[in-house]
Amino acid sequence: MRDPGSEGSGSEGSGSGSGSEGASSEGPGLRPGPTPTTTPTPGPGPGDVTDNTFHGPTALQTGNHNTLNVHHHHPHTTTAQDPLDATADELARVVGAQWQEEAGLRRLLEPAPLPVRWRVSERKVAGRVLGATAEGARARFAPLPGLRPTTRAHLRDGGGLTELHAVYGGLASGRLLLVGPPAAGKTAAAVLLLLDALAHRARTAAADPARVAAPVPVPVLLSLDGWDPAEDSATDWAAGRLTREYTLFHGRGGRERARALLESGRVALFLDGLDEVTGKLRGAMVGALEAAPFRLVLVSRAKEAVLTAKKARLGGALALEIQPVRPADAAAYLLNRLPATPPPAWQTLTGHLVDEPDSVVAAALSGPLAIALLRDVYADDGPVGELLDTARFPTPAAVENHLLDHAVAAAYTPRPGHPRPRYSPETAERTLRHIAARLTRDGSRDLRWWHIPGWTGHRPRMIAVWIASTLMCGVPATALAWRVSPTLLVAVASPVLAVASGYAVAQRVADLSVPQPLSSAGRRDIFTRETVLSGIAQWLFVATALCVVIPLISDIAPPLWFWYLVTLPIGYSEVLATGRGYEILSRAPFLSLGTGRRYDKVRAGYTQPPVVDSRSVGPRDVWRHHVGLRLCLGLLTGWALALYVGPILAWTTSALSGVLFAVTAVLWTGATAGLAGNLAVATALTAVQLHAEEGTPVRLMHFLEDARRRNLLRATGPVYQFRHARLQERLAARE
Repeated sequence: MRDPGSEGSGSEGSGSGSGSEGASSEGPGLRPGPTPTTTPTPGPGPGDVTDNTFHGPTALQTGNHNTLNVHHHHPHTTTAQDPLDATADELARVVGAQWQEEAGLRRLLEPAPLPVRWRVSERKVAGRVLGATAEGARARFAPLPGLRPTTRAHLRDGGGLTELHAVYGGLASGRLLLVGPPAAGKTAAAVLLLLDALAHRARTAAADPARVAAPVPVPVLLSLDGWDPAEDSATDWAAGRLTREYTLFHGRGGRERARALLESGRVALFLDGLDEVTGKLRGAMVGALEAAPFRLVLVSRAKEAVLTAKKARLGGALALEIQPVRPADAAAYLLNRLPATPPPAWQTLTGHLVDEPDSVVAAALSGPLAIALLRDVYADDGPVGELLDTARFPTPAAVENHLLDHAVAAAYTPRPGHPRPRYSPETAERTLRHIAARLTRDGSRDLRWWHIPGWTGHRPRMIAVWIASTLMCGVPATALAWRVSPTLLVAVASPVLAVASGYAVAQRVADLSVPQPLSSAGRRDIFTRETVLSGIAQWLFVATALCVVIPLISDIAPPLWFWYLVTLPIGYSEVLATGRGYEILSRAPFLSLGTGRRYDKVRAGYTQPPVVDSRSVGPRDVWRHHVGLRLCLGLLTGWALALYVGPILAWTTSALSGVLFAVTAVLWTGATAGLAGNLAVATALTAVQLHAEEGTPVRLMHFLEDARRRNLLRATGPVYQFRHARLQERLAARE
């Protein structure tokens, strides 16, 4: 086995595409190495159930959850490739191109990369090692072709990336956990393991073009966002993600092909972001992954992995912990990125790391993040030697603070060969300092975007909305009143009422400046089975009752379909009032019945746990829900009120009166419920105000997501957090 130090590691960060999003600023990485020497692989014992699938008249195969394709070879004949193998080959090509590019953006494939080292974790995050290696027992997964079974002896001394791939491919349980502290390089290690696995697959396919051996799975890196384990199994969810993420699964039968690849073991999932899921959901995900028929690599921070293991453990999982960077490796990496004759300051620093591995600077540069920041902060001719001044930097924390003070500027400084940042370092620094100071003042680490409307005075927003709603709603209302009664009183009273109505709309802005609870995070929070059935039942009951009663008390009555039309809003309001969308109706005339607080117990019986407790959602998901579904429902409330009263006015008076009322109802109710009463709209308006007052970006949510991609922020459920608590502290102190 190769020396553990012969391989290198990279920075941990959020990726793009099907993995975590964006390029990382966490640190450098390593280059995949060759595959170890192979030995024959034993199979399951007699009577073992292997769950293999055989295609051919006869077969002999060892292992579990594998598919064997057996073909007869005759002279002058050609063997057709299995369609699933062809799909897997194309998926491997696409995934390889995707992550080669991403690894380049993360600087993981540069010459002489930073080594990665791992050891079996001593934390209580998994069961016994013997349960993962299954020595002397039936293996759930046979070793991949060309690799030998992983044993406890192979794990004793840890290793580097080559050994990590050998463990991944030879682990009997097929369950691997990569854990470590923040900024240890876990995600980068997973990316490079994926590239190693793809390279091994290509070598195996070249050596075995007839596909006689078991298929080597295509590794696919996905984030865990969007999964509800109570609704979808791991296979169903993964098949859906593959269908959405990769165009080769688009079209008819794509989801079925993706599912077949997963069930036949032709895909292995690398799942990142377990630590970014809410605590209640992590255990449910781990429990659901227990029965997954494919190999798994799960990436998580060590602290969250320990907390999850108290609720649920992934059966047979082997937990490997990423180790700190050795000073000699850090020195070699820094020198390899410098000219052939390094500047004196860099020679002094790197020599100090080698000669004094227990020094303050060596302790500070024990993680990829600090090393990457050091290289980004100091140019080739930069005064890097100042870090050796123990009077100025007496502790590792002091060195780390100095680097963190330059982290934002480093993340937003343009680099050759990389996309130009959308925001300048000055704008990013100013914005993140303001956010950090606000969170620190509130005594919180959680940035809830729906609380942003309370960060500044609401009066300017309220006045702007008051003027806009008065003009928008007052004109058709005045025209309607004048048509009904063209008198002096109406001419005077209508503008006054328009101003008062505009103030009522603007008051919603003031209401949302007080921190609000997150009422819904997805459509399933609002449209549960119970609320939809209740709305349909209410609509049919009221409409049918009117069809029966009205002919008994009136000689002139509209046709029956008329009542089913005008009572549709009643069913609509019933759906919202009995679910988590009741606030949308709270100020709509005729439709707000049942939205008061005294109906909370009724709603509790109709609604399920919030989406945020049952489905992995991120801040952007929740934002899109509010700016999309809830905004549309608010505007639809105006149409519901128009449909409720407008046709009746048109039938009893005139069509023009009905139209004028409908327009007024749509504008006024839609403005109240859909625009001024929407948290996403309120946040967007606040962002404009903050831009004028503090110089922050106008598209604040877009900036937050960009900062997340640059590894300055992280997402934990629907809230943002600074990637490191120390970064928040440093930024807040400088505000």
